[in-house]
Amino acid sequence: MQRQPILAAVDLGSNSFRLQIARVEGDQLYMLDGLREPVRLAAGLTADKHLDIESQQRALAALGRFAERLRDLPREAVRAVGTNALRVAKNTADFIPQAEQVLGFPIEIIAGMEEARLIYLGVAHGLPQSADNRLVMDIGGGSTEFIIGNGLTPLKLESLYMGSVSYSLRFFHGGKITKQNLKQAEFAARIELQTIAASYRGQWRQAFGSSGTAKAIAEILELNGYSNGGITRDGLEMLRSHMLKAGDVQTLGLQGLRPDRTPVLAGGFAIMYAAFCELEITQMSTTLGALREGVLYDLLGRFHDHDMRDATVRQFMQRYHIDTKQADRVAMLAQLFARQFLGEELDEPAQHMLDWAARLHETGISVAHSGYHKHTAYILANADMPGFSKKEQMRLSLLTLAQRGRLGKIQGQIKILEDEVFIMSLRLAVLFYRSRSETPLPSLLGRFSGTKFHLLIDANWLAQNPLTETALLEEVKQWKTLGVGMQIVAG
Repeated sequence: MQRQPILAAVDLGSNSFRLQIARVEGDQLYMLDGLREPVRLAAGLTADKHLDIESQQRALAALGRFAERLRDLPREAVRAVGTNALRVAKNTADFIPQAEQVLGFPIEIIAGMEEARLIYLGVAHGLPQSADNRLVMDIGGGSTEFIIGNGLTPLKLESLYMGSVSYSLRFFHGGKITKQNLKQAEFAARIELQTIAASYRGQWRQAFGSSGTAKAIAEILELNGYSNGGITRDGLEMLRSHMLKAGDVQTLGLQGLRPDRTPVLAGGFAIMYAAFCELEITQMSTTLGALREGVLYDLLGRFHDHDMRDATVRQFMQRYHIDTKQADRVAMLAQLFARQFLGEELDEPAQHMLDWAARLHETGISVAHSGYHKHTAYILANADMPGFSKKEQMRLSLLTLAQRGRLGKIQGQIKILEDEVFIMSLRLAVLFYRSRSETPLPSLLGRFSGTKFHLLIDANWLAQNPLTETALLEEVKQWKTLGVGMQIVAG
């Protein structure tokens, strides 16, 4: 992949949308520009988990402003990610195409664990070296991530479904703060935290808070004399007393409290206070790095051949005991067919997707050989796969589900022509290497007219391999069920 001198990350958070632009110098990033829009997307989630029209309009307006700043950057230099609000919204599939059209770049919806990994990556790059384990906590608008890591390596990753926007709306109606609703919010957060508390307590030496809520609370504590540095348990107790005395977020009168942070302070505070109690935190520092910096460093790694997705594929191959020799054979032949079918239209990112699908196509054999392609598809769609977006996982799932058997099961699921070609290429590669051996294959020449696949193969070889010939004739029938032409030419 060609390296880019300028990279940009767009973070479509549940509370704020953020844009970060950085200059690349070797293996380092130097931040150039940043924009923040308080969209409060999570506030637009209705009771039935749909994004309302107003929140969508706020989001599209913000993305339009980002688009102006990104206008001159190539596609591969920009990565946009959506988090919790877009993960849970039932109409995300309808909203994303509009958002992509306005922004001018693809938008990935990332899983909670992937969000946690990227947050840690962004935080860790901004911290001095240390041999100690670190706890990183990131309170977002709809979810909160907890990571224990050492150096640049995350050791534990968790994403809990609680955030400053969602908790403020759920417990503090109209901005009112009472002993009862504050206790309810803290209790709800503590229940969530109890699922991870036992494995997190005592596993770190330093605690860090990233993103807006942690920074806002730290600034409030320091400017109002509740803390001499960072977030402390005593400081939180004093802020808690002040909030109860005020009784309303609009009458807090706190130095350092920005107007756009006011509506979500109570919910964010309840989560922070609960975390200090359950995880036995006494002091927390804040960091400059967060999700958007992590996205930038992850993107930079892809240009330096340190793509986390490659590492994940290798880990999956080990975890699921995949036959690497067979995976290599299938990947090599699938790539050959794809190049023949698509020619110059096959770009590098697309080649990676096909290669990953081929290398992981037998993941499900560790579950059961019968119907292993179905097990593979399920695992790839639902497992935590660091580096991959949910859209990429679903694409891998589709390609591997279609690798064998009847094609009727994917009727209507192929959305782009490239996937049709990839499925054909993968199916043929699996078919020709069914013997799982290094037996030499004949010369294979594929061609795709845009509506029909053509495969030229040696007639003598076909006559000597009747099992393969029968399988190829069955392929013609299967593709016909999808309305796709396929011709086997014996030459």
